[in-house]
Amino acid sequence: MGVRLIRPLSRFATQDLWKLQRNGLPKAASNTRDGTNGLYIPMKLPTRSLLIAILLPAVISGFWLVSNSRAATETPEYTVIKKDEKFEIRDYPALFVASAPMKDDMDSSFMQLFRFIAGANETAQKIEMTAPVLIDSKKDQRTMSFIVPAAIVATGVPKPTGENVKLGKVDASRFVALRFSGKRSPETEAKALEMLRGWMKEQKLTPKGDPVFAYYDPPWTPTFMRRNEVMLRIEKPRKTGEKE
Repeated sequence: MGVRLIRPLSRFATQDLWKLQRNGLPKAASNTRDGTNGLYIPMKLPTRSLLIAILLPAVISGFWLVSNSRAATETPEYTVIKKDEKFEIRDYPALFVASAPMKDDMDSSFMQLFRFIAGANETAQKIEMTAPVLIDSKKDQRTMSFIVPAAIVATGVPKPTGENVKLGKVDASRFVALRFSGKRSPETEAKALEMLRGWMKEQKLTPKGDPVFAYYDPPWTPTFMRRNEVMLRIEKPRKTGEKE
C-alpha cells in the first residue's frame, strides 16, 4: 500500500518533495501523477532475506515429499497386455520378496520387514524401500511382502536375522489388476475385489489362486491420491508347441 498526497502541489513544493525522494524516499515506479496532481510513492519491496525465509521452508518440504514419494521409489517393471479404463492385464517377471506373516494389524508385519531392510540381516546391509507393499490374501494365512530391489538381487540377498521374515520368489505370472484409491480397509478391499471379479467374468477370464493387494504410497499421501491395486492371477496362453 502506498502514501498518496491529495492536495495539489505548488512548483516549489514539488521540487522540495523530489529532493526528499532523492535523499532516501523510494522513487515512484513511473513518476506519474493521478487526476488530483497527487504523487504516488510505493512502499519498499520485501527484502531478500524475508523472501528466503518465506520460500525456503516450502522448497525443503516439497523436496522431502518428492524424495519420499512413490515417484522416487523403485517399482517392478511389467508389460501391459490389455487396458480397459482402470482394469489392466499385465505380465510380470519373477520377483524376489521378503515376507512376514500378517494378522489384522499390518503395523507389526510392516515393522518386521522394515527392520530387515534397515539392517536386520546377516550382513547388516541397508536395503532401499520399494513399492508396492504386497498383501497376499490367502485364506489360511495372510502375508505382507517387500519386493527386493533388482540391484540387491543381482549381488545376492542377505538372509534375515528376524525369525518371522522369510525370503521367497514370486514366479513370472500374468495378472489382472484393478487400480483404486482411498484408505486401506476391509470394506474398500472387498469392494475393489468384487469389481475386479465382475470385470473378469465379463471378459470370460478365470482367476487362479487368492487375490493380492498392492499399496504404493506412504501413509502421509492424501487418500484420494493413493495408488492401490487388487490383482488376480490368470493362466497365460501357451505358445504353439510349448510344453507345460
